Amino acid sequence: MKPIDKNEQDAEKLAAARAAVAFIKDRDFVGLGTGSTATFAIREIGEMVKGGLKIKAVASSIRTAELAQSYGIEIVDLGQVSSLDISIDGADEFTEDLNLIKGGGGALFREKIIASLSKNSIIITDTTKKVKQLGAFTVPIEVIPLAYQYVFDQIESLGGKARLRKAGNKNFITDNGNYIIDADFGLIAAPDQLAIALNQIDGLLAHGLFIGLTQKVIMSQGSHIIIFD
Repeated sequence: MKPIDKNEQDAEKLAAARAAVAFIKDRDFVGLGTGSTATFAIREIGEMVKGGLKIKAVASSIRTAELAQSYGIEIVDLGQVSSLDISIDGADEFTEDLNLIKGGGGALFREKIIASLSKNSIIITDTTKKVKQLGAFTVPIEVIPLAYQYVFDQIESLGGKARLRKAGNKNFITDNGNYIIDADFGLIAAPDQLAIALNQIDGLLAHGLFIGLTQKVIMSQGSHIIIFD
């Protein structure tokens, strides 16, 4: 990953967000992601709403819903939605074939539902998120607490090094009331096969490998916008 300072990174996130929100049309149903990069998009959408854009949105986390509402964006409960016109979110890593690792913010389950519902799932990133091979970032896994040890053991049987995510001295708890396991598989040669194996583990609610769920990645490199689709 190319090292850049925070100001340059934030400038790239903002440029990518502005390029992505240009795809939103009046009356669209929009999925909103979670995390620092998605926050830039939410702020831009808020300005568009203030300027007269009429949309409805679903949020991938409680904090995203609160942020969107503070900008005047109408939020609808995710469970009531069967289709989204567009969604905009960030990623922890991506490759040029549009495979991703997501979930660093702990909202991967709702983010995956939103991506699955979206006709046009757009990921926005700065240059630090582009990799040749997934796996430098650990794979977040949301797990039902009573199945934690079983899932932990199954991850290790697949060759992963599992670690329970903490928030201070306590276990990190998702908006769904679950734990997050961060699993280190090293560089992942076949992310599609690993995703299938993880899907077979009972008690595992969702994992952070997003395979075949993204239509477009918009990356800003300095002031230059690069689109992978």
